Amino acid sequence: MDAGHSDVPAHSHSQADEGAPKDNTGEQQDCSQCCIKVAEIHRLLEENRKLKEELSRKSLDENFMKDDSMVKYYTGLPSFALLMGVLTQILPSLPKSTTGRKLSHFQMLLLTLMRMRLNLPLDHLAHLFDISRQHTSTVFCDNINVLYAHLSPLVHWPERHCMQDSMPHQFVEMFDNRVRVIIDCFELFIERAQNLRAKAQTYSNYKGRQYSTRNHLFYFQRGGGGGGGGGSDKQIAEESGFLQKLSPGDMVLADRGFDIKESVAFMGTTLKTPAFTKGRSQLDSKDVEETRKIAHVRIHVERVIGLMRSKYNILNDTIRLNMVLPCEGEGMTLLDKIVVVSCALTIMSPSIVVKPSF
Repeated sequence: MDAGHSDVPAHSHSQADEGAPKDNTGEQQDCSQCCIKVAEIHRLLEENRKLKEELSRKSLDENFMKDDSMVKYYTGLPSFALLMGVLTQILPSLPKSTTGRKLSHFQMLLLTLMRMRLNLPLDHLAHLFDISRQHTSTVFCDNINVLYAHLSPLVHWPERHCMQDSMPHQFVEMFDNRVRVIIDCFELFIERAQNLRAKAQTYSNYKGRQYSTRNHLFYFQRGGGGGGGGGSDKQIAEESGFLQKLSPGDMVLADRGFDIKESVAFMGTTLKTPAFTKGRSQLDSKDVEETRKIAHVRIHVERVIGLMRSKYNILNDTIRLNMVLPCEGEGMTLLDKIVVVSCALTIMSPSIVVKPSF
């Protein structure tokens, strides 16, 4: 045998190599990289989900308003279900948003109610909804018109039998079932007019500044422009069309300022007001009792007015002059419509008159 040659076959080394364990380091590294990538994908998906939720909460859409407490704060309505009910009612009449950023119909309604409820400036709302100020103003005016068209029937004068069926027990106990209406007024201050004639019509010596008066009745709301500052309660009542709603035998409760006894009597109805002490040192016992009874039930209309104005703060601010101008082709002003819509939305809230429990 040649000492320079090995007796081991040439292929024996390769067979030995095949029997040795393989090095899987590369595959393990690939697997680890794959797991890292999958984990990163899941992290990004979760982060994306959270960001979408956060964006939804800030986009002022349905998801933002599903909590009833938020609905009450931003719109004055008691629940999300009622808010969506209003939206469903007006949906067919809502205009399409074609200018700038498109708002959903829900956002159009929400913008309008937020302006009424919180009296937010147009510039503020424009920033919140990411639209122009002009677009914000257009959306608000358009939606007030739609809300007025659909909700104004809620503010109506009911038939006598309907009134008697729903008459609060306090009224029945004190005045049988003859009370048909409680009449009262509230005042809205407006900007100082530059035109001398307009300034004279809207100035009140009593209040010492510009104001517009609105009469709000327990079941009746007129339109066609508010009375100017110089108008008396009597003048407003007689010009509002309210007297024509009365029927013989009705009783009207009012404050002392409503000197409409003769006008009401002409309709075959009775006016009840607190007794005057003018010319007398004090009221007799009969007048005191009568005044107490009237005051006890008259307070309800003041509470309704207070509730409405606390719900819709736009009625507590100084009103811009362009809101008291008649709408094009109409006798109504934008302010008239805002007041009627505020009344209708307030009616949707629980009654302020506590019903007796038997």
